Amino acid sequence: MGSTTATALRSAIAKRDVAAWLRSFKDPAERSHQLAKCSADDLRALGPLLDSDGATELFESIDDELTAYVLAAMAAPDAASLVDALDLDHAADVLRDMKDTPREQVLSVLPQIRADVLRGLLSWPPDSVAAHMVPEALTVRPDMTVGEAVASIRGDAATLRSDSRTGAYVYVTDDDNRLLGVVAFRDLVLCDAQDTVAALTNSDVLSVSPLTDAEEAAQALVDYNLVAVPVVDADNRLLGILTENTANDITAEEATEDAERQGGSEPLEVPYLRASPWLLWRKRIGWLLLLFIAEAYTGTVLRHFEEEMEAVVALAFFIPLLIGTGGNTGTQITTTLVRAMATGQVRLRDVPAILAKEMSTGMMIALTMALAALIRAWMLGVGPEITLTVCLTVAAIVLWSSFVASILPPVLKKCRVDPAVVSAPMIATIVDGTGLIIYFMIAHATLSQLQGL
Repeated sequence: MGSTTATALRSAIAKRDVAAWLRSFKDPAERSHQLAKCSADDLRALGPLLDSDGATELFESIDDELTAYVLAAMAAPDAASLVDALDLDHAADVLRDMKDTPREQVLSVLPQIRADVLRGLLSWPPDSVAAHMVPEALTVRPDMTVGEAVASIRGDAATLRSDSRTGAYVYVTDDDNRLLGVVAFRDLVLCDAQDTVAALTNSDVLSVSPLTDAEEAAQALVDYNLVAVPVVDADNRLLGILTENTANDITAEEATEDAERQGGSEPLEVPYLRASPWLLWRKRIGWLLLLFIAEAYTGTVLRHFEEEMEAVVALAFFIPLLIGTGGNTGTQITTTLVRAMATGQVRLRDVPAILAKEMSTGMMIALTMALAALIRAWMLGVGPEITLTVCLTVAAIVLWSSFVASILPPVLKKCRVDPAVVSAPMIATIVDGTGLIIYFMIAHATLSQLQGL
């Protein structure tokens, strides 16, 4: 079935009936699959067959990286006409994923005004909110009447191609485009035409600076339940707006990246099925080598306590259980904290509360795991001294892991390091070696066979 559908787009291109293909294949994943299977010649022939509406529908249903690949294969005039049909923020995201040469070719063919706006968006750092904003916003002056404002909006809406995302709020600005406040579009429609805009203006406006991290700005929009948030420069001049749709895309992308980092891998930045083995290797091998080196100190700890294990062989029986318990405990905590931090629920100032909560929970977990260790040691028949050692150790490791996992994510966030990197394999690696040290220190204190070693 897959090979059959993969040829459907090629057949549609040959028949010059791409519209029928768009109607037949609505699933974004299937569209992406078929586009990815097309040759450069197929994609070049696709360009003239797509009208503005068809291109917008297609490119909004697939990811930006694939859109950039498709456009780069087309003739520059065809690609430019399709880019011109996209919203400015979407067009900028697509162009950002293109290589320098095809991007410049497309920009050089676009209308000069639109090309300049897109170059302005591309000049901002990719992680900044300004790189993802819509540089189009409906604005009115405070001295206008409602009737004048509505008439002005009608003219601007046609020019700016505004839609429900950019038209939900109307921003009140002065002659220098400084942001004075906001008026809900609904209020303008419902109020008397002779009322003044100033009387309806809400001056308490949440805004962000252009270099604000995109994820932070998106979270602010979600937290305050807004449809859009204005982006203003140091002089409070309105540069554009971050819309709800874009904020949702940013949040979803960041959640995906965090999930990949928690597994000990760099973000793929492309859909999984289009990731080549070479790309997967590059994204994974760095972390694997780093964790390999970090894990090597576990072997150093074991070698240091070689005499202890020779004297009491039964100690080795419990090593996998103990270090596994510590890693699992820490992973549970960091996973919860990283998500809470991503949604703005937890900050560095909350560390005392986090510690109090997690150490209290850790004590209850430690007692429960110590009881489980007691039962396991009894089943193995290792004797009361080793049973006591194992029970004390598992409790100590749980508490130690709880402490480390509670502290690391907020501290790393403060140091501008993504806290997702400490989750799963990293926290397990940290706890493995230190857990073994705790194990043998407790063994020295509780086992008579180890006295003097």
